[in-house]
Amino acid sequence: MGKIASRYICADCGAVALKYSGKCFACQSWGTLEESAVEEPLPGKTGKTPALNDLPASESLLQSGNAVLRDRISTGMREFDRILGGGLMPASAVLIGGEPGIGKSTLMLQLARRTSPARILYISGEESPSQIRDRAKRLSITSGDLSLVPEVNLEKILGVIDRDRPDIVIIDSIQTIYSGEYRSSAGTITQIRECASELIRAAKSRNFILLIIGHITKTGVLAGPKTLEHMVDTVMQFEGEGYQWYRMIRSIKNRFGPTNEIGVFRMDEKGLEEVKNPSEFFISERSTGVPGNSVLAAIEGSRALLVEVQALVSKTNYPMPQRISAGFDLKRITIILAVLEKRLGMPTWGQDVFIKVAGGLKLVEPASDLAVAAAVASGVENTPLAPGMVCGGEIGLSGELRAISDGERRIREAAHLGFDTIILPKSNTKELKSSIRKLPITIIGCGSLQDALVRMNLQGTS
Repeated sequence: MGKIASRYICADCGAVALKYSGKCFACQSWGTLEESAVEEPLPGKTGKTPALNDLPASESLLQSGNAVLRDRISTGMREFDRILGGGLMPASAVLIGGEPGIGKSTLMLQLARRTSPARILYISGEESPSQIRDRAKRLSITSGDLSLVPEVNLEKILGVIDRDRPDIVIIDSIQTIYSGEYRSSAGTITQIRECASELIRAAKSRNFILLIIGHITKTGVLAGPKTLEHMVDTVMQFEGEGYQWYRMIRSIKNRFGPTNEIGVFRMDEKGLEEVKNPSEFFISERSTGVPGNSVLAAIEGSRALLVEVQALVSKTNYPMPQRISAGFDLKRITIILAVLEKRLGMPTWGQDVFIKVAGGLKLVEPASDLAVAAAVASGVENTPLAPGMVCGGEIGLSGELRAISDGERRIREAAHLGFDTIILPKSNTKELKSSIRKLPITIIGCGSLQDALVRMNLQGTS
């Protein structure tokens, strides 16, 4: 074994430092450097170029005779297949993250029932075989193509893979796997990175699908170095709270399909069941006629969704007003409030502002600015918005509404769910198709935030 040297690796970006410091020099994050053992090269390994006979053969990329078409493996769940881009790609590595108890292991076991006759090897490093068998019995899994191996040693796991030749390998979880080649304990940055690298290399060379379950930190990001996300082909993460019935899975990275796709599932005694119409889920329990509520026509990946945005504005009892958000970036809320006060003269100082996105969804796209501003303005004026109104648009610092993507899909989804009015930036309403204009919905284009709020009958604007 080579000589062991101590290094400090950033848990966020993977940068390596020789000495410990409170701040990472690469990503400027505080408190993310963790001590790790890094092995130096073994004696006698000079890194010289190997002989010509040992080099791998190269193949032409464009010759049709050498092209290999690989069919995806369907998981049996339409929502999950859509997030993946059409199904599981052979020889791919998928990383699944989420809070404890949110349904990661349940989802992996359901693949055994739905991907038959694919041979599945389940590597369990956290739960005992009896626990997994009880869960499989509850999920009515009777497939004989599922093999369970309770093992955490990497070398033994690779040996079992060589012996059984499975089609799908599930690692539950990567934080429990360790390699005997390194002195550090399981769960350290070195072990996570090197074990994942060996498993991914085996999946590529032996043509099996690798599904890796990973823990998340208190901040909601995948634990381990950021390089772990770069090594895999697809990164999927559960969103929402574990105590809720509904679960949301988002594709953060996907080399074989679109990113930021979202799927909605419902957890019941038989496992995760897909929700076929997520828009109805997000707006099914909304209260009409209550000030501070608006409906956003959002785009998540390739899908249009209608989401309820709630705002509560009340007089503060503290010297510094509170700005609290659930599902929306707090910095963007500060910008929207500044635009409302400076450009429209709407008093938000001295008032606490609470923003919540119903259903546990996290809004990222700029088109959600208008819905947040409308909800806040409705709360300030104590005037409810029309129940059949939906909106979407990006707000500039001067109060203008900027164009957003996929305006026609937003209009179709709003009309499909029975809304009668949609407010969008003016540039999104200039060149609409005739089929869109024939939909039973009134399309209003606004050039500024003030114009949009006036159309919403919020009369507090100057």
